[in-house]
Amino acid sequence: MHNLALFLQDSSSGPDPAAIQHMVMAMMAILPLIILIGLAILIVPFWFICKKAGFSPWLSLLNIVPLGNLILIYVLAFAQWKVVPIPQPGYVPPYPQPPLPPRA
Repeated sequence: MHNLALFLQDSSSGPDPAAIQHMVMAMMAILPLIILIGLAILIVPFWFICKKAGFSPWLSLLNIVPLGNLILIYVLAFAQWKVVPIPQPGYVPPYPQPPLPPRA
């Protein structure tokens, strides 16, 4: 940030090509890390959502593909989820009734 302020302040002599090259190299080293962190922020929650919805968690890797996030959201929104509801605490399911005797 300090280099950028000096670059913008001293425009009469022109930018130093070596300084510009160093700034570009630093950005090229940091940018892949920023992209990986951003992908992890997207993929990890979708991994758990897909797993809880009964789908393969590997579907969360669609976020890597351009517009894959939109495709995954549509799949999750309109597909039938394969989840069994969790019974509430204190709920006792009714006992099955024995079959009725045959009528004579």
